[in-house]
Amino acid sequence: MPDALLIALPFVAALGSGVLSFIVAQARMEATATRQREGLIETRAQLLQQQKTMEEKVRAAEAEARRKAFDEFLADVRVEERHYVRQIGTATEQRKYLVLQERVCFRNIPLSQWIERELDYDQQMAALPPPEPAPKPIALPPPAGRRRLIR
Repeated sequence: MPDALLIALPFVAALGSGVLSFIVAQARMEATATRQREGLIETRAQLLQQQKTMEEKVRAAEAEARRKAFDEFLADVRVEERHYVRQIGTATEQRKYLVLQERVCFRNIPLSQWIERELDYDQQMAALPPPEPAPKPIALPPPAGRRRLIR
């Protein structure tokens, strides 16, 4: 029996060291896999954050472009006005009306028909502030002539 024990002992030791090596290698692989998973999770979180940031930047750029285009459009839209005085009535009674006409245009393209409003001419003239007197000319002193130095 001692001979069989002496022969089996190296095999048992080899088997035990193999099992211990397997356990240590397995623990190392699990630790490495855990570190890689953590790195992957961090990378995924960074990518999601970058994606959100880029989406916000794209939305902001689109909104800015939309605002700029709208401002340019509004700069091209204008209201044309014209006015004249219309007299209506018989030979004995004349009434004056101030006729205001307006229309909306985009560049040189009219977008609407002329919209006409009639206002009582006398009331409109009474509502206007009185005209300012013409400014008085400023009297400048006569230009000084050249003086000759006499030696």
